Amino acid sequence: MNNETEIRIKGMQALIGALGLVDAERFMAAASRDRFNYTEWRRLGLPSLGLRELADEANRVSAEWAATSSQPKPSV
Repeated sequence: MNNETEIRIKGMQALIGALGLVDAERFMAAASRDRFNYTEWRRLGLPSLGLRELADEANRVSAEWAATSSQPKPSV
């Protein structure tokens, strides 16, 4: 199990990997600026996948990104 710091680091790496540095920062700013309702966001903002399916898709995207990226993964 990851501790909170590891989760934050991996989360930022995932955001940066998926969105790029600038859009990841924009996402973080928007999430902290707005009144953020995680339950509503989870219901509407994420695909309707089970936990295993979501994890498999995240792993697939991560592997695809790593295979096509010519630059090292960003460290946060």
